[in-house]
Amino acid sequence: MEMQRRIAAAEKPISEIKSEDIRVRVVGKVVDKNDEYVVIDDGTGKINVVTDKTDLAIGLTLRVVGRIFASEQGLELRSEIIQDINNLDLKLYRQVRELEKRA
Repeated sequence: MEMQRRIAAAEKPISEIKSEDIRVRVVGKVVDKNDEYVVIDDGTGKINVVTDKTDLAIGLTLRVVGRIFASEQGLELRSEIIQDINNLDLKLYRQVRELEKRA
């Protein structure tokens, strides 16, 4: 039986996510939450991340992989993978990402 491969998740700043994107990967801090989703802010924008995880605290740094879909509030990210990367130095991470873009 042949396994189907998922479409790779493109790492993007939230401000550059478009409705045409299928799977994306974002890194940011939880700035708000409710029973249905958390709001992630990466410094370029905010996005609602739909999840059933209830233990995600405001201020936590996360990497989220998921699918983009349109809702009444705009684009949202339906989470497939959520990683707690709270010990990551976000400033250094962003500097490295910028250097990678230039290379």
